[in-house]
Amino acid sequence: MNEFIIKIAARTAATMIAFTIVGTALLAFTANSTKDIISKNVEQEKMALISQTLPHALFDNNLVQDAFILQPDDKLGNDEPTFAYPARLHGKTTAVVLEVIAPDGYSGKINLLVAILENGEVAGVRVVAHNETPGLGDYIDIAKSDWITHFDHTSLKKIPSQDWKVKKDGGHFDSMAGATITPRAVVKAVFKALQYFENNKNKLLAEQSNSAGA
Repeated sequence: MNEFIIKIAARTAATMIAFTIVGTALLAFTANSTKDIISKNVEQEKMALISQTLPHALFDNNLVQDAFILQPDDKLGNDEPTFAYPARLHGKTTAVVLEVIAPDGYSGKINLLVAILENGEVAGVRVVAHNETPGLGDYIDIAKSDWITHFDHTSLKKIPSQDWKVKKDGGHFDSMAGATITPRAVVKAVFKALQYFENNKNKLLAEQSNSAGA
C-alpha cells in the first residue's frame, strides 16, 4: 500500500459516514437552508471527501454550502434527487462534483462522487458507499487501492465511447482478475456521468449558489 493510500485511508471511513449523514439532511430541507442545518464539523468532513476529487487551486468557495439539487436521471443513476457541488474560483465555475450511483455493483448500489472540469475532463472519482466483497471488489475504494485514480484526466474526447469498458470486455480500463462486475459498474457510471455533464453543461456551470438544480 503506497504512501498516498495510507495517508487518506484513516480519514476516508469517517468522511464517508459524514457524507451520508449530510446528504440525508440536505434532502430534508431546501438548499437555501443548507447553512442552518449543517454543523461546521460535519460540513468540514464532507468537504474533505469532495476535496479529494479536486485540486484545491481550482476553488475558493464552500462547495457544500453552494450545493444544488439534481433531479433523478438515468445518466446519474439516482431514483431520488441528489446533489451537485460547484467549484468556483473568483466567482467563475471551474468544475462540478456530481453525486452518481452505479446501480449494478456485485452487491448492490455503489455511490460515487465524480468531479468534472469545465472542459469535460475528469478531475477525480471517489467511492462514497458500497457493499462490495471485502478483499475482492472493494479495491474500488481509495483506502484499498489506487484503481479509482485511473479515471483522472480521462474524458469522452480522450477515450472513445466504445472503450469505456474494462479490458476484459475489450475496453480501456483495468480490472482485477475474478472481480470484474464491480469495476464494470463503476466505469459505466463514470461514463454516464460524463454524458450527463455534456448534456447539461450550461446549467451545471452557470448554477448560482443554493439554487434548485438541473
